[in-house]
Amino acid sequence: MKKIIALIAALSLVTLTACGNSNAAATLGKTTISQNELQATIDTILKEREGVDVSQMQLESGASLNRSQLRFLIITKIFDQIAAELKLGVTKTEIATTRANMIDQSGGAATFATNLVAAQIASTNFDTYVRAILISDKITKALADSGVAEADVSAKLSQLVQAKTKQLKIQINPRYGTWDDAAGDIVAADSAGSAVQVPAAQ
Repeated sequence: MKKIIALIAALSLVTLTACGNSNAAATLGKTTISQNELQATIDTILKEREGVDVSQMQLESGASLNRSQLRFLIITKIFDQIAAELKLGVTKTEIATTRANMIDQSGGAATFATNLVAAQIASTNFDTYVRAILISDKITKALADSGVAEADVSAKLSQLVQAKTKQLKIQINPRYGTWDDAAGDIVAADSAGSAVQVPAAQ
């Protein structure tokens, strides 16, 4: 999850403007993140919280959960776009191997499922998360192999993400809030809560 947070920070200089398609939560060039896709993600997260002791977890709910999950979907699709442009392939085997290793390192499937709840990653989006991590790792390796100093790799990766984001002319539905350049985050607006309705965590 820390890597995804770092990728989110890389977008701090990008402005997301109002989305022209009312059925879209966000658009990235020709790619659309639909309201239904966002709702399905949130529904899965809330369902997977059931039966799990979340009393010690700091979990988001309502409009805050809407924004964080939309941000997650935006970030992962940006990395898909970068991978396509750089012709960086991520195979099903790589994803499966990474997934298996993470489950094993967590202590098994049951513990891992709880960890996903704590990380607020829907199980249905986990392969997407892994893919974004693998793409980030491949870009990092390519930058290092090209002679970029280790200390400069992170900055170069951020520059690449920012350039691709500007090229895609990302737009976000204003009902989820507004994009804050300095924070690199979606900031709540008065209308944000009227989009996807999410009950508070129990």
